[in-house]
Amino acid sequence: MTSTLSLCMALIEKASVTPDDAGCNQLLMDRLQGLGFKIETLPFGEVNNFWARLGDKGPVFAFAGHTDVVPTGPVEDWLFDPFTPTVRDGVLYGRGTADMKGSIAAMVTACERFLAEDQAFDGSIAFLITSDEEGSAINGTRKVIEVLEARDEKIDYCIVGEPSSSKELGDVIKIGRRGSLHGKLKVHGVQGHVAYPHLASNPIHKAMLPLHELIRETWDEGNEDFPPTTLQVSNIHSGTGTDNVIPGALDAQFNFRFSTQLTEAEIRSRTEAILDAHELEYTLDWQLSGNPFLTSRGTLIDVVSQSIKHINGVETQCSTTGGTSDGRFIAPTGAQLLELGPCNATIHKVNENVKISELDELTRIYEDILTRLLRKS
Repeated sequence: MTSTLSLCMALIEKASVTPDDAGCNQLLMDRLQGLGFKIETLPFGEVNNFWARLGDKGPVFAFAGHTDVVPTGPVEDWLFDPFTPTVRDGVLYGRGTADMKGSIAAMVTACERFLAEDQAFDGSIAFLITSDEEGSAINGTRKVIEVLEARDEKIDYCIVGEPSSSKELGDVIKIGRRGSLHGKLKVHGVQGHVAYPHLASNPIHKAMLPLHELIRETWDEGNEDFPPTTLQVSNIHSGTGTDNVIPGALDAQFNFRFSTQLTEAEIRSRTEAILDAHELEYTLDWQLSGNPFLTSRGTLIDVVSQSIKHINGVETQCSTTGGTSDGRFIAPTGAQLLELGPCNATIHKVNENVKISELDELTRIYEDILTRLLRKS
């Protein structure tokens, strides 16, 4: 059994459903402390985070990741108990194998291999680990970055271990992500009897045309790095549950995934202009989950692409697709950041799994990246 597989299995055994790290962080801190890392625990609320650093000069290369996982769903639907790591035919099953305990295990063992060869290197190696990524993401990486920024401790290069790969390890790296903006709309009407519509105001009828217009709107055309901005309505609720009452309000929720072509302010302004044009009486609350971010082609992307090609012969492609990640909190500090991890076909699913060969290859890729960026020539 390889060191990466062993550590990944030890992490999976801990039922760290967000935001509980269930002892995962302590296991990692003990391992890193044994390598000489200075450990700083940074708890906020019920969330455990830590910042570990080896070295006191730049450049600072950081591995970032999360030990929390999503709930398993019905355990009886799994082939094996989701928190009992099980190997079958070269595949490791368990909640968090791909998202992202496998990556974290590979990061740690890559450091062990790197430091075992030669303790001398240029710069610093760091770990930013949270247990608040799959949940609200309020007291996790966001808060740790605030601490680092307050003391002007900068990350130069960062790899987030999100499962970026599609068909084979390293075929896709994420060099940015779209922004995510949520809207909660309440359309106000006047409740009444369906037989007397002139004495009421139906918010369902009033909302149909403006919602349709929002859905059909072309927000932008995207650009070289991002697909066009999209709007999806995720929830609509109205009515009293009976068929003879005109409801007094309609609630709708929608989400924008937006590119660097637009700002939050522009989306809000254009949305409200469409609603106002239909003379709605409404309340609209906005919540920004994160702005879009992008790492320009340069040192980190070049090095990671070279390492992937060197280790497993894959020509990687850069992408910005998918949901948000904790990279949205780190990239704005000026760090060159990308995401590299296992294949994502089973993440958040029943029977989540990862190939053991992927874990071993990922370890070697992470080690090669460290060597190319930090090893003294």
